[in-house]
Amino acid sequence: MSKIDERIAALEDKHKSKSIQVKTLGKFELVQNENVVKAKSWGRDKTIQLFQYFISNRKKKAQHKEQIIDRIWDDVSDRDFKVALHGINKVLEPERAPRTDPKFIIRNGTSYYLDVNEIGLDINLLEEYVVLANSIMNEQPDAAIELYQKAIELYDGAYLPDRIYEDWTSEEREHTLVLVLGAYATLAELLCESKPMESVRLTQEALRLDPTWEDLYRIQMKAYLQSGNRIQAIKTYKKCEKLLLDEYDIEPLPNTKALFDSIK
Repeated sequence: MSKIDERIAALEDKHKSKSIQVKTLGKFELVQNENVVKAKSWGRDKTIQLFQYFISNRKKKAQHKEQIIDRIWDDVSDRDFKVALHGINKVLEPERAPRTDPKFIIRNGTSYYLDVNEIGLDINLLEEYVVLANSIMNEQPDAAIELYQKAIELYDGAYLPDRIYEDWTSEEREHTLVLVLGAYATLAELLCESKPMESVRLTQEALRLDPTWEDLYRIQMKAYLQSGNRIQAIKTYKKCEKLLLDEYDIEPLPNTKALFDSIK
């Protein structure tokens, strides 16, 4: 096993070894000791909301209770917050001894945060795949290809789709989408010469997630050219040009235009 294979295995083993696994992409699901936690175990939807808020803000410092309440709810009392917090602790640590501090929800005065060190998060694993792939892309492209493919496979859909209209989820949703679109684009670029039609497939799949990602059109044009299909390359440019004009009233970038001119 190569060193990079060992790094990938260690990364995945670390994720899988955690007793709590949380899926946020495509749907929300919490698995504890290989058992899916049922919706009724959470008690109230506010309990799930608060837990999801903590996940969405896991990279930030502890936040004051009032700040958390203001971000998630309207007209929620201090008691509602305590009930939701208790519900989270009950789900995450059903056998915690009375009068002992929670292991996952950390309190500092009236501020709180979620310690995710012992929680396996699909969004964290996806980001780790992409970061590692980006770091080795030039020196070990084959290993990078494997990592980008793993990241793409992990992306089952939008972050917390049941909270898509909640503004406190938008930052993480956008961050994850950018990560996976970047993975698609880089992978398609790496496969453009050796597997041009696979490169085309990847760009088409990614453009369904965000049809305005201009890099993907440029890669798709190159892949069609590599496969000898000049007409499809021209059609791809025309599609890109029309969409950017319709959506943002802008033209394609100079390097996209230059590629089109070279095709003509």
